Amino acid sequence: MSKIPLGRPRGQMSESMLTAAFIILSGGLQDAYTYLCRGKVFANAQTGNIVLFSAYLFDGDWAHSRRYLVPVLSFMLGIFVAECIHRHFKHMERVHWRQLILLAEIVLLFLVGFLPQEGSTAANVLVSFVCAMQVQTFRKVRGHAYASTMCIGNMRSGTEALCVYFSQDLLLPQIIGLGRTTVFSTPMFYAHSAASAICYSFFLFQ
Repeated sequence: MSKIPLGRPRGQMSESMLTAAFIILSGGLQDAYTYLCRGKVFANAQTGNIVLFSAYLFDGDWAHSRRYLVPVLSFMLGIFVAECIHRHFKHMERVHWRQLILLAEIVLLFLVGFLPQEGSTAANVLVSFVCAMQVQTFRKVRGHAYASTMCIGNMRSGTEALCVYFSQDLLLPQIIGLGRTTVFSTPMFYAHSAASAICYSFFLFQ
C-alpha cells in the first residue's frame, strides 16, 4: 500500500528564503572583506576589477594591474570547478553536490582567515574562487532566478518588474510573477549593503 504524503510538498532547501538570506549575506561580507582588508580588490564585482586592471595597465603600472587580474581568472576557475562538481556528483544520493561545494567554501574561507596581509593576493584568489562557486551553485530562490553575490542583475530584474507592473497589457498571473521578482530583488540589495556595513564596522573599531 503506497503512502500518501501529508501536507504541502517541500521544495529544494537550496531555494528556500532562509538559505538565500545566508548566501546573500555571505556574498556581501566577502566582497566587503576583500575590498576593505585585502588591498581594495573586489571578490564578486569582477567588472570593477576589470576596469581597475585596464586603468593601471594603460598607466604602465603592471604590479597594480596584475593584482586586479588574478581575482578575475580565479573567479572564472571557480565557476568551472563548480560546474564540474555539479556534473560529476549530481546523481550522488548520500550527499548533495551543493553540500560538497558549501564544505569547500567553508574550508577555503577558514584558511583565508589565517593568511597575513602579505598574502592578500592569495586571499583574494581564494575568496573570488569561493564567490564564483557560490554564484554558480545557488541561482534560484523559490523557483525565481537571482544572483546571490552581486546586485546588478537583481536590480535590473526588480526595476523591470516595477516598469512592467504599471503596464496595462499584462495578465494577472504575469503581474504576480513579476511582483515576486521585485519582492525578492529588493531585500537582496539591502542585504548586500548591510553585510558590507557590518564588515566595515567590525574592522573599523578593532
